[in-house]
Amino acid sequence: MIFGTVWGPDDLPIYGIQVNIRRADQKKAKWHVYSNRRGEFGQRVPVGKADYVVWAETKGVKLRNGKHLEPSPKVTVHIESNERADTGLHLK
Repeated sequence: MIFGTVWGPDDLPIYGIQVNIRRADQKKAKWHVYSNRRGEFGQRVPVGKADYVVWAETKGVKLRNGKHLEPSPKVTVHIESNERADTGLHLK
């Protein structure tokens, strides 16, 4: 399970942001989930040792003040077996 929180530029959680997840050895995202009202997201991934790349898609997303959000840096998450890995995505 990959679990995380999407944080905005004001360090508050952001609702409704698309989060993309793919295996590190693949080019396209396999999973697309959205942050909930607490900015949290979760995705079950296959059991077994693997690295995953996680990032937030911000194309077309504006803040209340009208500014566009910049995409988050891509984060690599390592899964060893059948555990939960926590991460955070910080947007600017």
